[in-house]
Amino acid sequence: MSLVFHAASGSPYVWRVWLALEHRRVPYELKMLSFDRGDLKAPEFTALNPRGRVPTIMHDGFALYESAAIVEYIDEIDAPGPRLFPTDPRGRAVVRRMVREADQYFAEALEAVAAQLLFTPQAQWSESAIAHASTALSDELARWEQTIAGEYLAGALSAADFTLYPELALVLRIAKRKEGLNLDTALGPRIAAWRDCMQALDVVQRTWPPHWRK
Repeated sequence: MSLVFHAASGSPYVWRVWLALEHRRVPYELKMLSFDRGDLKAPEFTALNPRGRVPTIMHDGFALYESAAIVEYIDEIDAPGPRLFPTDPRGRAVVRRMVREADQYFAEALEAVAAQLLFTPQAQWSESAIAHASTALSDELARWEQTIAGEYLAGALSAADFTLYPELALVLRIAKRKEGLNLDTALGPRIAAWRDCMQALDVVQRTWPPHWRK
């Protein structure tokens, strides 16, 4: 098996694929690209992914991009580690639904916060846009607080956890850029316990975004 994983540090979409590869114990070669160097615009990379985005994998001559699709592919190939989705149709559908919810609703609010606090000069921050995104994130966290099924989101550790956790970790990190924006207080007790459980996992520590360690 020859799988090359094209990644960049800090992207929650990259991180979920990295978690999936480690969880399933798929052998891979990591190629860490740089946004700043323009690596994602290089012709050799856009030949694999014409959208010029990470994550992207190349597996025995087969190129695939879009993180949710990659995670499902990793789940279906032969690998020794635990599966990322339940094998029964209903359980699998629930995890797929949670993945979609995280990407559609939570990530939308995350990206609104990132647009302000990461990609806009501080002097131009929109207080109303930040407040709106913060409210949306708090509402989403309250919804997840009610739907978590146990120690992990869907019962057993799954693709749902590997989708939401990187998004949550990133937004909590970003929020620290703005004084008074403490999203940790929006975590209910069950989601807070889940966050702590996820952060303690070996697979999470092994894949922690490299530039976050500095």
